[in-house]
Amino acid sequence: MDGEEKGDDSEELDGEGQDADEDRDEIVESVTVEITGLSLYTHHGVSQAEREVGQRLVLDLRLDVGETDATVTDSIEDTVDYAEVCQLVALVAQQRSHKTLERLCSTIANRLLADYALEGVWVKASKPEPPIALTVDEVSVEVWREAEN
Repeated sequence: MDGEEKGDDSEELDGEGQDADEDRDEIVESVTVEITGLSLYTHHGVSQAEREVGQRLVLDLRLDVGETDATVTDSIEDTVDYAEVCQLVALVAQQRSHKTLERLCSTIANRLLADYALEGVWVKASKPEPPIALTVDEVSVEVWREAEN
C-alpha cells in the first residue's frame, strides 16, 4: 500500500508540474520603452517671442510596445529602437512651431503611433524655464494615446 500511495502521489506531482508548465506558457509579457529627459531647443509657445527666440524643451516618452520577440531573440529588429525614436521626435518637435504643448505632444504621439507598431504612447513636454512672471520650476503637459485597432 505504501508503494501505491507513493505512485499516486507522484502522478499527482506530475500533473501539478504539467499545470505549472502550462501556466508558464500562458504568461503574457508586455514591454514598455521609456525615454526620459530628451532635451531639445524648440520654438513653441503662445507668445510670438517664444516662437521667434525659442527655448529648451524636455521630452519624456513612454512607448507601450506590448508583446515583443526581443525578450527572447535579443534583437533590436524585434523591438523599438529608442535612438531612432529620439531622432524622429527631435525632427517632429523642431519641424514646425506650435502655440501649445498640448498640440506638440499630440503631434508627436500621432507620429509615433503611425511609424511604430505600438499599443500606446505617452508624451510629456516640459518647459524648464517658462516665460511667466512667477517663479516656477517647470510647466509640463502630458498626452496619452492608445493605438486604434
